[in-house]
Amino acid sequence: MADRQIYSIKDLNRYIRMKLESDQVLSDVWLRGEISNFTHHSSGHMYFTLKDKDSRIKAIMFASHNQRLPFVPKEGARVIARGNVSVYERDGQYQFYATQMQPDGIGSLYLAYEQLKKKLEDEGLFSSSRKRAIPRYPKTIGVVTSPTGAAVRDIMITLQRRYPSAKVLLYPVLVQGKGAAPSIVKAIRNLNLLGEADVLIVGRGGGSLEELWAFNEEMVARAIVDSDIPVISAVGHETDFTIADFAADLRAATPTAAAELAVPNRAELLDQIALRQRQLQHSLRQRAAHNRERLARLQRSPVLVHPRRTLMQHTERLDMLHQRLLRTVDTRMKWTAEKQERLRAALQRFNPREQVNTAQRENAAARRQLELAMRSIVRSKQQQWKSSVRHLDALSPLKVMSRGYSLVYDEQEQRLIKSLKEVQPGDSIKIKLTDGQLDCQVWGMKEDDNIHGE
Repeated sequence: MADRQIYSIKDLNRYIRMKLESDQVLSDVWLRGEISNFTHHSSGHMYFTLKDKDSRIKAIMFASHNQRLPFVPKEGARVIARGNVSVYERDGQYQFYATQMQPDGIGSLYLAYEQLKKKLEDEGLFSSSRKRAIPRYPKTIGVVTSPTGAAVRDIMITLQRRYPSAKVLLYPVLVQGKGAAPSIVKAIRNLNLLGEADVLIVGRGGGSLEELWAFNEEMVARAIVDSDIPVISAVGHETDFTIADFAADLRAATPTAAAELAVPNRAELLDQIALRQRQLQHSLRQRAAHNRERLARLQRSPVLVHPRRTLMQHTERLDMLHQRLLRTVDTRMKWTAEKQERLRAALQRFNPREQVNTAQRENAAARRQLELAMRSIVRSKQQQWKSSVRHLDALSPLKVMSRGYSLVYDEQEQRLIKSLKEVQPGDSIKIKLTDGQLDCQVWGMKEDDNIHGE
């Protein structure tokens, strides 16, 4: 029992939930079934059961997903739903979390639609960065649709009403059935080769998914993307979305709306032109009134009323400026002359000949001072030397010896003999006198009695 791992109910339900959510099939699964026990909660979430004749499963569709549903689910409705399977941990109940839903009966077509949409979207065919702007004032509009349907009538009436000056090129095509998609592709390519249209309207009136399927074909989407002429899609009603709508440069909710988007409104343009004309006239009248007022002020100005006075004032001012100029020139000339004199004096001080003479005089004076200082130093040193010589002479042994004294050394002349105790009879000694040296031998020794007396 100690070796077994014991789970709580919560841990077990969480483990099962993680297993289900990590399964590739259960993380994105399509289900077909009938709705029962349907509840649309005040929070916006939908709670229901999907069932068939053999089984059933609890299901939920959150408000963030069901807000985009193109229909209203009802009790007993047969649907195809897309979502994932997981476990509600609190109750330990697995259930289906729906993210998309369509009425049943279009199952295979809707799956094909979703797969192609994802493929082309991943390729970037629906990217807003590649979409082209619709020309504001097109001269020619190409229309690719059935020549007999209500769509072409709505388009032509709207174009004629809004912008009658535009030329319309109608290229009749099949809009449903087996040959519809190639017919639409051929029309788009031929209108591009013709090169007359400034914008293309491609579409048809409303219908079922099967009737609109030609505009969900891949070849039609690629022809729209490859078109050099901007394309407005106009397929079905406002709630209908086809692959062509995503591939087009601009999507219109209806054929009538496509015509309105393709051309400006002539009446609105005329109103704008009339408004601009009124604004221009008003601006011109204001400008004219302003200029007249300005002209009147100029005509009343003293310059035009009494031009001679103005000239006299300017003449007087000119004389004052002339006098000021003369004073300024005179002051400037005096200042320049003084500056030149200062520069000349400075240059004289820095004249090389004068500098050499000054240097020679300073050198001679320095030489004399140096000679006097040297003589003084020599005399001082001579006196110091003589005093030192006299002092040394007084302390010299030779001076003592000149008075009759001599110095006694041992035979090697390494030791001065100062006492009888330092020699023995028979020892050789050397005696230095003032004028030479005696080599002697001790024959006898006599000690001085005065020493003992002390």
